[in-house]
Amino acid sequence: MNPIAKNILVTAGLMLALGTIFGAIGTHALRARLTPDQLGVFETAVRYHFYNALGLLAIGAVALVATPPALRWAALLIVIGIGLFSGALYVVSLGGPRFLHVLPPVGGVALIVGWVMFAVAIWRVPT
Repeated sequence: MNPIAKNILVTAGLMLALGTIFGAIGTHALRARLTPDQLGVFETAVRYHFYNALGLLAIGAVALVATPPALRWAALLIVIGIGLFSGALYVVSLGGPRFLHVLPPVGGVALIVGWVMFAVAIWRVPT
């Protein structure tokens, strides 16, 4: 297995494990402790975390057969985006500092750019 695909797949697996953990915490430990608005923010963080971690898994699968440089950048931006978007929403939903509200849009941009880079990387792969 090529090292790029291996790194992406391992990271995707860990991100999916974290998403599962955070989802379980939200459902079992936080539901009674958070307001409906806070719980909604937490659930949004989990949902975007999962969607993009599954996408990262797909990027890793593609990297098994093709490794254009843009693919590595796409994967990195997806990881950064999950961290900034979902990570900040997790903290904010739990009562973290208000200044963290600036991070989810930055994370969202990282996710968008990462997915565009993925599309470009695939577009450039010779047929």
